[in-house]
Amino acid sequence: MSTAVAFEPAVRSAAPLAVLRNPSIILLGTGTVGRAFVARCLRLQQLGVVLPTFSVIANSRGIEACGVDAAAALRRVEGSYRQRGTVQVDSNAFSCGDIVVDATASDDVAARHAAWLARGIHVVTANKLGNGGSLARALAISDARREGGAHYGDAATVGAGLPLLRSIRELVAGGDRIHRIEGVLSGSLAWLFDRYDGMRPFSGFVREARAAGYTEPDPRIDLSGEDVRRKLLILARAASVRLETEAVQVDSLLPAALAEAHEDRVDALLPSLDGCLRDRFKAAHRDGAKLRFVGCLRGGPQMAEHASVGLRALPADHPLCGGRGTDNRVAIFSDRYREQPLVIQGPGAGAEVTAAALLDDVLRVARNPCRP
Repeated sequence: MSTAVAFEPAVRSAAPLAVLRNPSIILLGTGTVGRAFVARCLRLQQLGVVLPTFSVIANSRGIEACGVDAAAALRRVEGSYRQRGTVQVDSNAFSCGDIVVDATASDDVAARHAAWLARGIHVVTANKLGNGGSLARALAISDARREGGAHYGDAATVGAGLPLLRSIRELVAGGDRIHRIEGVLSGSLAWLFDRYDGMRPFSGFVREARAAGYTEPDPRIDLSGEDVRRKLLILARAASVRLETEAVQVDSLLPAALAEAHEDRVDALLPSLDGCLRDRFKAAHRDGAKLRFVGCLRGGPQMAEHASVGLRALPADHPLCGGRGTDNRVAIFSDRYREQPLVIQGPGAGAEVTAAALLDDVLRVARNPCRP
């Protein structure tokens, strides 16, 4: 869920200062993922796991200093009266070595990632608008990581913590050449097309997915393919492909009227999806195929001759047809995996797995604060 949080201008230092105190966690965003992250931290602390302490929790309604009780601070922030405009967070109060956890979907927050990294402030994020935004922003984040010697933990942005981005980066670093990446990258769309049977209305499944928390509150963000486009961009950039946002062809599931409708009209217009998807399901079923919403990168040495996102009818034995429920399933073809792809599969949606991915990255930072 998007959280609008505004920031005072940050001062970029030429080099980060030495860390003079124990690092702390600044949590931005208290939606389902932010709440699950706090709950998971508290559970681990009760089991004796040593974690950095929370210093600040903020959302679009308020900001709270945590002290020793993060749960109480979370309750106060969530109960804050919504103010006019956005909450002003003075990011100059963040110190070198602190860990900003971005659990928002805010472009304004993602725009600050590079400035924080350059100051030696670690960023752990589920927000896809950093590396999944413009190429200029992604390059700025990469440069700032080197400049500030800070970690950028983005495992939660694609695959909810599956060893996907790490695997791609390690293959590239080891000299392997990646020729194609294709995958079911949206847990919500994976769930929808795993459940859809062509008999019951597709709109009913969308409402079920929204109620279960698999889609965004406005399911058009998922159905438009924009979420998958951002994830595909993140994968491409992990593979060192400088792919521009506009280079990805997106085949949206949304009819024009639904795409352009005011948010309060979305539910009433969801049945406009039903006829077209029923026809596509019947055609796929007739050919023994399954519908999957797929992101694909393939091509020459720069692997950017083709980048697309959309609904495809795949043979039932295709590597991407093996998942169930909200599973993400990604096939990586490379020099090493030329005939039989490396396939990575696991849950790709839900606040719990996303929060777990955020916390895994926080623990990596805490255990190795000085990035090589």
